[in-house]
Amino acid sequence: MTPDSKLALFLLRQQAYRAWAVNHGAGMQQRPDILDHISTGVIALDAQLRVTAINPAAEVLLDASSTRAVGAHAGQLVHNTAELLETLKQARDTRATFARRGMLLATHSGQEVQIDLIVTVLQNDQGDSLLLELIPIDRLQRISREESMVHAQETTRAVIRGLAHEIKNPLGGVRGAAQLLAKELPNEELTEYTRIIIREADRLRDLVDRLLGPNQRLAIEPVNIHEIIEHVRNLISAEFNNAVTINRDYDPSLPPLPADRAQLIQTVLNIMRNALQAAERAEDCTILLRTRSQRQFTIGGRRHRLVCRVDIIDNGPGIPADLQQSIFVPMVTGRADGTGLGLSIAQSIVNRHGGLLECASEPGSTRFTFYLPMEQYHAKTR
Repeated sequence: MTPDSKLALFLLRQQAYRAWAVNHGAGMQQRPDILDHISTGVIALDAQLRVTAINPAAEVLLDASSTRAVGAHAGQLVHNTAELLETLKQARDTRATFARRGMLLATHSGQEVQIDLIVTVLQNDQGDSLLLELIPIDRLQRISREESMVHAQETTRAVIRGLAHEIKNPLGGVRGAAQLLAKELPNEELTEYTRIIIREADRLRDLVDRLLGPNQRLAIEPVNIHEIIEHVRNLISAEFNNAVTINRDYDPSLPPLPADRAQLIQTVLNIMRNALQAAERAEDCTILLRTRSQRQFTIGGRRHRLVCRVDIIDNGPGIPADLQQSIFVPMVTGRADGTGLGLSIAQSIVNRHGGLLECASEPGSTRFTFYLPMEQYHAKTR
């Protein structure tokens, strides 16, 4: 993009912002579609710092619905209000544009977001109003981190596919030779050795297949994410004799999403079992299952209007720091008896749905979060 085109785009955006804020200051209820679809949070305030309008990106960023935000004082939008209110009052009193870089805001849901804030004073017939632009820094950092992670995952899968090909071809020859040899041996006792060769060749073949993950085509259909989670919750409760404590925090407004029900069950099951295997005793393990919707969310460079977010949080010992960057790599595990395939398979399934699986861990709290697009998605095939 040339400097001239960048300037034109900036001016167009500013013009849309100003028209939107002025119209809302005049009491109009319509807003241009451009502000519904941009990722920058935009808020309009009157001279008393009351919210007159808020776009969807700002609602998501501050975890505040327009129903509650409009009419509220700006200081009610977040917990830590001192720096925010100081900036707004300075801009209003001096009628100058103010910018604050790296401002940290704490939402009422307990989340912290880091933003660049730009405050512009607008004049209209009803008096001065303020236009706030909230540009999420952590969102840009997360997108960059995701792109690196997706690239690393694709590289790993390509290596595994090549390795699987090199292993399975000789294994087929070894197994076939053992079968032929078994027919030529003079007594039954000697054929026991060929049976061992065949059995171990089959075991290695199955291991390679598991490394590759699910290879069947996704059976996409509308599914209820809560029905899937509840199904797994019941399986886990039965498997561990109701010893584990499982709490639920669901968003009942989530619509059905297009997915493969069986494979999503496998994903949730693998993650929950991983949590329980990390605990010393099932009785000491507490798991929180939480669902939310998120708007204007970017996955792998593609922005989705609406995604389903599922958090699976346990109170276990946490993942060692030296393993956190590689927990989704096949055969990487912190347990002596682990295979290191459960999380790799879960990640592969989520990626094939066009989603994203992330992990954040510290002693006493490990959170696996996966995001799934709510719109129809054409699944990837290997």
